[in-house]
Amino acid sequence: MDRRAFLSRTVRAALGGVAATSMLGQMRLVEAATTASLPRGDAGYRALVCLFLYGGNDSVNTIVPIDGVARSAYQGSRGTLQLPVSALLPLTPVAGGAAPSDGCRYGLQSAIRAGDAVGTSGLRDLFATGKAAVVCNVGTLVRPTTKPQYQTPGFSLPPQLFSHDDQQTYWQTSRPDSSLGWGGRIADLLYATNSNTVLPMTMTIGGENVLQRGAVVNQYALNPHPQGAVPISAIENSWNAPRRDILREMNAPEAQAHRLERAFARSMNRAIDNYGMVATALAGAPNVATVFPDTRLGAQLRMVARLVAARQTLGMQRQIFFVSAGGFDTHDTQLADHPGLLSDVARSLAAFYAATVELGVAESVTTFTASDFGRTLSSNGDGSDHGWGGHHFVIGDAVRGGSFYGAMPSLTVGGQDDAGWGQVIPTLSVDQYGATLARWFGVGSSLMSDIFPNIGNFPVADIGFMR
Repeated sequence: MDRRAFLSRTVRAALGGVAATSMLGQMRLVEAATTASLPRGDAGYRALVCLFLYGGNDSVNTIVPIDGVARSAYQGSRGTLQLPVSALLPLTPVAGGAAPSDGCRYGLQSAIRAGDAVGTSGLRDLFATGKAAVVCNVGTLVRPTTKPQYQTPGFSLPPQLFSHDDQQTYWQTSRPDSSLGWGGRIADLLYATNSNTVLPMTMTIGGENVLQRGAVVNQYALNPHPQGAVPISAIENSWNAPRRDILREMNAPEAQAHRLERAFARSMNRAIDNYGMVATALAGAPNVATVFPDTRLGAQLRMVARLVAARQTLGMQRQIFFVSAGGFDTHDTQLADHPGLLSDVARSLAAFYAATVELGVAESVTTFTASDFGRTLSSNGDGSDHGWGGHHFVIGDAVRGGSFYGAMPSLTVGGQDDAGWGQVIPTLSVDQYGATLARWFGVGSSLMSDIFPNIGNFPVADIGFMR
């Protein structure tokens, strides 16, 4: 058996649901094979940063047609939600960049209003300078799906379409039969790329998530606190010495009689060790001078920038970060609420990109957006309802930016791309979106189907927005 066949079989066994105890040994074989060609040290550093927009962002009012048949369809479908052209910042492709597939011009909702003169201009500027790309009409799919196929009983569709929890899970796992996320599965394959294999390569500042859940590597949760986590008072407070000593005694290796107690002790000791490791690294890392918005999202992305600055001390060559923003379930008061949400996203992303430039890693860090789903073309009078496909941004110097990828959907209610009730059928799958990012991150093409099991159902695995 040649090396490629051996590797393929080993990985399939490891990711196929076998017990974690036997998986660990198999994964060590996988590590040696998959990381052999990946550069080690800071020269080979790469990081993915997922910004998840919880609630389902209304991408129809994020990237809006300016003219042509798309503008006419938009005006006919949006009702009370339609935005005037004066509220849009044109998204003009760079020289050689792909224009929207329908031949129309599009703009980014400016989100400029009283007290916010910046709005989304920072994100528009990233697109205009080739540092950001728009990936059009992405969503959960099992296979390419047309409207007649969607209406055919028994055709393979993602489970529980239009449900927040189910679609968040499918976006983050890309398979309904697994509790492991596609980011976690990538980490399981590549974690030995890092010289430090104790601290997980998957770190979340945006809360626990399924995307980073792996069989071998699980997410390490931090918060925007200056030390990366709230200090463990029982360990750090000198006045609490008796309790601290008792805790350390309880958690001493093999001091516990029951296996659950031993598992708890190992988990607690690991948390204490990781906390100390991260706090020390952050304290000694280069200062990040870039100013971030004073928002929850701004604070999360600033912490990611600080962790990237500490990458060498932490022994990291590959990292996957997760941050999040909420409030995008805009059934009500959308025209009042959506601009503020988009402005926060744009200002925070622009600041984070500037921080990667400051740190000299703009070529090595790629940020991408994700969300439960898009929203309906039609208005419910005060907002929009749960949809399906939606547009997303990918940002970084490794992105082939200033370009639109994929097909713009028809915005006609009841048209060829409307599954019903104004819910747009995606034309690009989460599998293709994730696989394009995974290829850049270091996952070989022969292993892609183990990360994204339905990728073979689509005509191309790599959409082409990464260099």
